[in-house]
This record gives sequence, structure tokens and C-alpha cells, in this order.
Amino acid sequence: MSTRPTQRRDGANQSSHRSGGRSSDARHPSKGGNDRGYVRPDRYDRSRNDRRQDAPPVVGGTGMRGERLPPALFEHTQRLLGSVLTFTGPADTLVSTYFRANDKLGHRERGVLAETVFAILRRKLEFGQHAVSGTGSQERRLALLGLAFTRGIASVELVATPDEAAWLEHVGQIDPASLAPRVRTNLPEWLYDRLAKRFDGAELEALAASLNQPAPLDCRVNLIKATRDDVLAKLREDGFSAEPTPLAPNGIRLSGKPALQKHPLFMSGAIEVQDEGSQLLCQLVAPRRGEMIVDFCAGAGGKTLAIGAQMRSTGRLYAFDVSEKRLAKLKPRLARSGLSNVYPVMIDSENDSKIKRLAGKIDRVLVDAPCSGLGTLRRNPDLKWRQSPQSVEELTQKQTSILASAARLVKPGGRLVYATCSLLTEENSAIAEAFAAAHPDFVLLPANELLAAQKIGLDTGKYLELLPNRNATDGFFAAVFERRAAAKA
Repeated sequence: MSTRPTQRRDGANQSSHRSGGRSSDARHPSKGGNDRGYVRPDRYDRSRNDRRQDAPPVVGGTGMRGERLPPALFEHTQRLLGSVLTFTGPADTLVSTYFRANDKLGHRERGVLAETVFAILRRKLEFGQHAVSGTGSQERRLALLGLAFTRGIASVELVATPDEAAWLEHVGQIDPASLAPRVRTNLPEWLYDRLAKRFDGAELEALAASLNQPAPLDCRVNLIKATRDDVLAKLREDGFSAEPTPLAPNGIRLSGKPALQKHPLFMSGAIEVQDEGSQLLCQLVAPRRGEMIVDFCAGAGGKTLAIGAQMRSTGRLYAFDVSEKRLAKLKPRLARSGLSNVYPVMIDSENDSKIKRLAGKIDRVLVDAPCSGLGTLRRNPDLKWRQSPQSVEELTQKQTSILASAARLVKPGGRLVYATCSLLTEENSAIAEAFAAAHPDFVLLPANELLAAQKIGLDTGKYLELLPNRNATDGFFAAVFERRAAAKA
């Protein structure tokens, strides 16, 4: 197992990465007040034009012209954009680094910068085509477009030349339907071609449009400390717009991307930030009290904590990972959670001797494998520009190796769950089918039947396959296997 590449989707803010694109936790509660740290971009990216790709972008309509921004903030936008577009690291890390180097930027200024840069990453292909007709450097043209489309054309009135203002007005009148499909979807050619083999034209555009919108903020209620009804009542009492997630039985969805890090419910461990799709993966593990369970690629432990709560802090739950830094991020979350059955274990690879000692002894194993992370583009739009066919091929080799190694842990009658946050067949069903063919002692358990047994009304067939346009979650895949019991002599 190598290091994860982007953010985790289920919790703790982390910028160290496993190879492949794992959403680090772009959903970590943003820091408020006078804090000078990193501001979560999806808290701010609420552009009217990012809401629907099929709506024509209007940058100069009545009541939508926005407010003038100071030239200094425009200069920061260009410089930050120039850094992020090098793709020398995850965008959230580069943004955070820039904010630390420019610590006099205020909370609101950081919000404007993050919103603009992430909007440009989402629509880089579309904006890039418009920018061909502009003047000045590429960063200047993209910054003008990003600000005009996210904050209104007035936001650049103090820096745009008359020719640039006229150009922006012209671009704002272009009907997106007139653009080529791949430009409208803002997907690199290799990714567009692969997704086009899986989805018809209409659904591909719907999927791309949903991936180009900021994600909502989902939380999981820690049943060790609270009930969902009590948490909902408290959040609403405190002025939050909160609703139960439609599928995950312990989930809550919040409107408006509020800052939660200082809220008593978060600080006490009663809630954890976790996408509803990630919560559903834990429902497929379906842990029982007193069992021995392994989260094989635990990262910062979002799913580990969910599984531990389902176990009611009984049994033994091992959190394996190759990164000491990621496991260190689990410690404060574990302390808040109140769980006493979690054992973080650093391993050097999927073939570590610690794994061999547990072979055939584990009731349930979750393999949330390192992957391209392309199901998390709502949070990590830079991934579609950073991944490549070559990186995906390398990841599929790792996924095959990791899954085979993890399978050795499962005892007869035990359960193995393979999961990714990818949209690609080669990382998902192809890995599951190859594993089944090579391991006849494992039988596939239909995911729809497992969820139905828990009264979760979701049927995506024998595999769990979640998409933001269909399910309002990140893109997830899961296959569930059971190891056949040894034949009696």
C-alpha cells in the first residue's frame, strides 16, 4: 500500500496522500473566527453558474453584478491560481500553503480566493476555451472569468480594462449548449471517453454537472454519545438548517456549509463529518458486537469510527495504514468518539508480518482501497487534471494486490468489503470480478439484499454504485464477499 493522494472524504483534514485520489477530507469543518488557517473551498463555492451547467452563464444581469473587489485581491487570485495550476500537489494543500505564506489575508478574503480557484478547477476546460479569445496572461484571463462567474462582473471592475469588460460581457452571453460536449462536461479527454462507455450522453452530462457543483455537508451521529433525533433538535435549536440523510440511518445533512469545529456536538464527539455514501459503506460491513474487524486502509479513520460505534465499542477493531501521519490524525478523533475498541496499527505494506499473524481470524474486513478518487470531484476538482490513464493502471495493480492480501485475514464465514471512491469500471467491478475468479472460496453477497435487510431503501444491484447525480453522494463503489465455510470431513 502506498500513500493516498488527495483528501479523505470521510473526516479528518489531511493533505498527505495515498497513491490514487482519495478525498482527504475536504469535508472537515472549516475554521471560523479570526483563524488564519485553510478555509474549506466548498464552503464558499456557491456560484450561481456552478449550480447548473446547462444554464447560460450571466455575468452582468440586474442584481447579479456583485461587489467590487480590491485590485490587491485580484493579484492574489492570479498568484494563487498560478500555483495551483502547476498541479505539483493537491489543490487544497497548495491553497493552504499560500494562505500560510500570506497570513494577513482575512477570513473573507481567503473565502473569495478559495471559491474562485476551485470554481476555475471545476470549469477549467470551459474557461480555457473562453480564455483563448482574451488578452493578457492565461492566469489573468482565467482569474477574470473565475471572479466574474462566481462573484459577478462588478467584482473585477477595478482591474478589468474596457476591452476585458466587453470580453467578459460577451462570454457571459454564450449559451453552454453551443459548446462541444466534452467542453461542457469539463472533463479531460481520456476520462470523458471512459465515462462515455458507461453512461449515455444525457446521463454523462448530468453526472459531470453534479461533479462540478460543491458537495453538501453530511455528518454522522455517533450512537455511543447521542441519537440522531437529539442531534437534529440541538442543531435546529442553534439555528442550523439540518435534515436526516435520506439513506444512511445515522446521517445528517446541513445546508450552507456551516463551521462546526467549535460546536459542542462536534467537540464532544457526538457528530463526525462523513459523506452519506461513506456511511453506507459501513452499513455493508454490518459489524456485530464482540467481533474482530479490520479497516485495512484506515487513513484518518472516518469509517473506522463509524464501524466502532456500530460495534458499541465492543470486540476489537484494527485500523491498519501505511502512514504514521494519517494514523496520528485518528488519535484526537478517537479520543472524542468515546470508543475503547479501536487499535491503530501502522504497517509497512499489505504483506506486513502483523497481517500474517491475523490470517483467518477476522470476522469482517473493509478494504477502502487507494484509488483515483474521481468520485470525489465535487470536493477535489483538481484530481481530474492530476490523474491519468497511467496512474489509474498503477492503481489497479495496487488494488488487486491489497485486496488479495486483505482476503487472507477473513475467517470462514467472514465478510470482505472492497470499496473505492472511483467512477471507473477498471477500479471497481473489474477488480471485484477478477478477485472472485481468482478466489473461488469467496462468494459475492448482493449489496442490494444486504441493505434491504437493514431497511435501507437503495437498490443499485449486486454492487453498491453511488453517483452524485443519482444519489446526492460522492461517487462510490463496493462489492461484498463472504468466505465459504470449510467443508466438513
